[in-house]
Amino acid sequence: MTTPWADPACPRDDRVEALLAEMTLEEKLAQLGSAWPGVERVSGNVAPMQDVFARHTDFGHASKDGLGHLTRPFGTKPIEPLEGARQLAYLQRELIDSTRLGIPAIAHEECLTGFTTHHASVFPTPLAWAAAFNPGLVERMANAIGASMRRVGVHQGLSPVLDVVRDYRWGRVEETLGEDPYLVATTGSAYVRGLESAGIIATLKHFAGYSASKAARNHAPVSMGPREFADVILPPFETAIREGGARSVMNSYADVDGMPAGADPYLLTRLLREDWGFEGTVVSDYWSIAFLRTMHRIAATEGEAGARALTAGIDVELPDTLCYGEPLAELVREGTVSEDLVDRAVRRVLRQKAELGLLDADFAPEVTGDDPIDLDPPAHRAVARELAEQSIVLLDNRAGRLPLAADTGSIALVGPCADDANAFFGCYSFPNHVLPHHPGHDNGIEARTLLDCLTTELPGTRITHEQGCPVKNIDRGGIEAAVEAARQADVCIAVVGDRAALFGLGTSGEGCDAEDLSLPGVQGELVEALLATGTPVVLLVVSGRPYALGAYADRVAAVVQAFFPGEEGGPALAGVLTGRINPSGKLPVQVPRTAGGQPGTYLHAPLGGNTQGVSNLDPTPAYPFGHGRSYTTFAYDGFEMSAERIATDGEVEISCLVRNTGDLPGSEVVQLYTADPVAQLPRPVTQLTGLARVRLAPGEERRVTFRLHADRLAYTGPDLHRIVEPGEITVRLGASSTDIRLTGTIQLTGSTRRVGHARVLHTPAYVD
Repeated sequence: MTTPWADPACPRDDRVEALLAEMTLEEKLAQLGSAWPGVERVSGNVAPMQDVFARHTDFGHASKDGLGHLTRPFGTKPIEPLEGARQLAYLQRELIDSTRLGIPAIAHEECLTGFTTHHASVFPTPLAWAAAFNPGLVERMANAIGASMRRVGVHQGLSPVLDVVRDYRWGRVEETLGEDPYLVATTGSAYVRGLESAGIIATLKHFAGYSASKAARNHAPVSMGPREFADVILPPFETAIREGGARSVMNSYADVDGMPAGADPYLLTRLLREDWGFEGTVVSDYWSIAFLRTMHRIAATEGEAGARALTAGIDVELPDTLCYGEPLAELVREGTVSEDLVDRAVRRVLRQKAELGLLDADFAPEVTGDDPIDLDPPAHRAVARELAEQSIVLLDNRAGRLPLAADTGSIALVGPCADDANAFFGCYSFPNHVLPHHPGHDNGIEARTLLDCLTTELPGTRITHEQGCPVKNIDRGGIEAAVEAARQADVCIAVVGDRAALFGLGTSGEGCDAEDLSLPGVQGELVEALLATGTPVVLLVVSGRPYALGAYADRVAAVVQAFFPGEEGGPALAGVLTGRINPSGKLPVQVPRTAGGQPGTYLHAPLGGNTQGVSNLDPTPAYPFGHGRSYTTFAYDGFEMSAERIATDGEVEISCLVRNTGDLPGSEVVQLYTADPVAQLPRPVTQLTGLARVRLAPGEERRVTFRLHADRLAYTGPDLHRIVEPGEITVRLGASSTDIRLTGTIQLTGSTRRVGHARVLHTPAYVD
């Protein structure tokens, strides 16, 4: 006879209540915990302070009462996909056969630049997704990632990162979707839709404020007022829940104004659940519950830390069960912690297990057949290639040296990123995240270097390669040879940037924060030496953050920016350099002019800009937000608005004609910006409100229309409620935040209106 909770014909909540009623306290708490089999075999850290907290526990003992989550069964060591699927199935079978209730676990994995496992596609890093300004393509990529994960038995992905960049020195800038909350929200929601459409639970992180740490230090405190928090940090999470359908949220490590996110009932319960209506699970960032005791020092014991987190609203402890097991059980038994709080979290976990089919009587984890599992099929590589191509940003082409002519006599290809395919991968890619701890294994995928690809693209050109210097270390020994190669060449391509890694082992990535925004190591000296040769220099930056390029901007022949473009980065970059691909990426972060001082993003009030002599420091960037050139040209005209006056709850259509006035087909990203010249509080001088990517043949013209609702102009007012107020709004259409082609004004009429969670979050765009 099938138990009620195992019958898929029964309503989900009835199944959950039947199972919950059957559980002992220990079995309930087991559903809120996790286990990380094999972590003891990892020689280095792939999570913060793993060496302190990770401990080997026999899987049978760890799961004797059941288990909520299985941590990274594929992302801990190199494993063949078929073998990994079989091992995961074996662990699930152990849970079914060896526990009283026989409930399988939710298996989760990292998936920031693709499924983080050996032999899986490595897609561009999230900052590159944002540079493409193409949410639809990101959704396709996420669906491909989710399909691979689902194929081998994984249920949940720990992505996307929705932290809005506030300081470029932060090591995790590469994992973000840029510095504008609307760009982050639209791109992040697209990723969520793609992952969820493949049946994988998407996990929003890091909720919230993590990216605004003091001095851009990882895990540092956040000093931020409630308005900035509400208007900049929170909207991407809210949008990804409402419009993306995300089913999980991960807390931030940071504290905001002294309150750790992992112990904040306002953030995790009142705002997230009561105000926003979120019904999924909140999972802890790795060891963040234990950090409440060891790092934040707001709990004296592991049990107290567990109690603080559970009360706040964290449902599942990852990656191991340190605080939600016996330490928390003791507090429940003595009455210090209500068992109702345990039941609240268990219900949420069991609902997801029911939705995933894990409670069904016929759930069978076995893997049949011996056919290899391809996690990097041609269709996935095609998406990786398209996204890499659209993400590359042509910052400048002053001397017209790009694209490179087929009859270019000789090229000096110089720099530490020129002949290293791993330079194209982010810190959460398997080659850079896990493989350094398992020497002797290859990347498991094909990835060609720029040197290899450029040699293929220009078979008649003599290409000389010199490394010049390493990315990180202070080693000038190769600069002289690089300079000599440049002197002998018709053009020099200097390929500089980052090497992604973790916790200080690289120059970009988690725990790889920067003191300033100079190119790492002695790469700046290499660029200066190359410029001194007199040979035209094309500066190609392959990095995880924007570096200060103001010192070179007026002296280089051209500048190209790529944000870790993934396994197809080599062909994509070679195609842009030779003109096979017309660049169309736009900057999701500004490129600073100078390396020192406190970096600032484009999203600032009037006092955050150039204050005309009040300060001796000029914050104007070398290249602004939204900037990116093409090998063709685009003209804007035909500006139209459906109305010049709308109510504070109305909407207006804003449109223009965009025409390709050059000789090559190309894509333009039309950007809608708005400004509120006079408001109750200082507002940003300009803010992205809509975007549309349009492909145009030479001479072709199309109309781009944005439907702007007044809710999109709301902000957090003096009383900390979000409002839309009457008054004049400036609207701007253009190619970047500073390259504005058309402007108009809208008068908002009526009374000031308070808006809440039901407000319009998106500006639809149409191309006719």
